[in-house]
This record gives sequence, C-alpha cells and structure tokens, in this order.
Amino acid sequence: MLKLAVLVSGGGTNLQAIIDGIGSGTITNTQIEVVISNNRNAFALERAKKAGIKSLCVSPKDYENREAFHQGLLKALLDSKADLVVLAGYLVAIPPCVVEAFPNRIVNIHPSLIPSFCGVGYYGLKVHESALKRGVKVTGATVHFVDTGTDTGPIILQKAVEVHEGDTPEVLQRRVMEEAEWKILPRAIDLIANGKVTVEQGRAVVLEKER
Repeated sequence: MLKLAVLVSGGGTNLQAIIDGIGSGTITNTQIEVVISNNRNAFALERAKKAGIKSLCVSPKDYENREAFHQGLLKALLDSKADLVVLAGYLVAIPPCVVEAFPNRIVNIHPSLIPSFCGVGYYGLKVHESALKRGVKVTGATVHFVDTGTDTGPIILQKAVEVHEGDTPEVLQRRVMEEAEWKILPRAIDLIANGKVTVEQGRAVVLEKER
C-alpha cells in the first residue's frame, strides 16, 4: 500500500481528484496518510477533514526562520511515514533537505507542458497568462518528479489541452485542470503505486502505456 503525504496551499481541487480516484478505484493500492498545508485557511484542509484524512498546517509564519520551517516540514513528512509526497498545488519551494530525504519520491503537477512556461515565477494563473500572451495553440499539464531545481525533475506524464480563441487565463486554467491535471495526477500515482515507474539516467520510464 502506497502511503501519500499531499501538500497543498489553496482550494485543493487536485487533492479532491486524488481522494475521488482512491474512492472510485482509479487509484489502486494507495492511501492518503496526511494532508499538509502552509496556509491554515486553505479549503484543501476542509476537504481532508470531510474525507476523514489527517491534516496539518505547517506554516513559515510559525517558525523563527526559513531553516526552522524546512526542518518542521521535513519532520511532519517523516512522521507521516509517507512513501510518496505529492505536491498538489503547493506554492512553497521544496527545500533540498526534503528532496534528499525523499529521492524520486516527490511528484508535482505543473499546469503546462514542461519545458514551456515553467521554472521560477511560473505558478497558478501566471502560467496561463504567459501561454496566452505567447499565443500558443496547445498547452497542458505535466506530472514530474521533484529534484532540487524548479520544474526540472524527470517527467512522468503529460497531457495536451487545446487553447481556444477568446480564452481568458481563468477559463484556460479550468480547462487544463479538468482535461489534464485531474486525469494525469491520479494516473501517475496509480502507476507509481503499482511499480510501473522507474527513473533511469535521469529520465522517468513508464512501464505501462497511459490509459
């Protein structure tokens, strides 16, 4: 049984997709041990509570400095005994101490087709604003392992989404979530839970074709 720690900052729609996936059997051999947010007002914590999942707020505001916060986050993750850490809309940079403690055991969902519109400063609506400004015809989402860079870890799954004439950042964000994020994040977790993903020479290898 793959044990998850899910990190969130806001509404938790990707968290809900994971909860629903486990409930429906789309995600197998998996359970969520804890949901952790840096924001005590995050609606994602309410989603966890409703689902009967343990939830915690580990906020930088509650620590004297950033290093203390990093150690607090690491302790919470280690205490959860999670096998996999899932960043589901977590807007805090993951410190090297956490990456080192969970090598190839942290995954992130990013709302673009990496390497486009990713890296430092690209998060939330900023990604979709940039895609629309550039005039791309296709965008999408990417699930990748997390390393010490920003959006530079091995790519596990990607799914393309068409950009429509007249899209606003908000409309495009919603379409990317519905058509890509909520599909490939649960799929990636299921693949990992069933031993279908390996990392070889810095690349993620999926041993089963995407459904």
